[in-house]
Amino acid sequence: MVERKALPWRLHCDGSALPNPGRMGIGAVLVSPDGTRHTVSERLADPGCNNEAEVQALVAGLLLARSMGAQALAVYTDSDLIAKQLGAHAAPDPVRLQALLAQARTVLGTFTSHTLGWVPRHRNQEADTLARAALGMPPKPAAWPKGRRKLKR
Repeated sequence: MVERKALPWRLHCDGSALPNPGRMGIGAVLVSPDGTRHTVSERLADPGCNNEAEVQALVAGLLLARSMGAQALAVYTDSDLIAKQLGAHAAPDPVRLQALLAQARTVLGTFTSHTLGWVPRHRNQEADTLARAALGMPPKPAAWPKGRRKLKR
């Protein structure tokens, strides 16, 4: 019998704090292999900093993916801290984030396979918009990638 490899789901996550530290909002976009989209947009009860919001957005997205039956997952974040802390060459966790990062590692470990990568903010805009909406904030204006210029007409 040939074993089929599970197709990966895609998860984009982002968190916001206003002010920083302050109220926290999280956003996540989960896309199944067939293209079905699921979203999270939630204001958190406790205040915190942007890094706490980023990790909590990741955990919320992971738990959503787990509840939807995802086995393989490709995670994208614009948080350099998350990408570094949960990547292959992690530094010691910041004390304030130890419990949250441990929770994220535990949930990540429940998937058959996963990847986690950093993306620039303009490639994570929908998750950012959901996090900001949870705080009653408008979306950030679209940013042009560094090194690219608008064409003059």
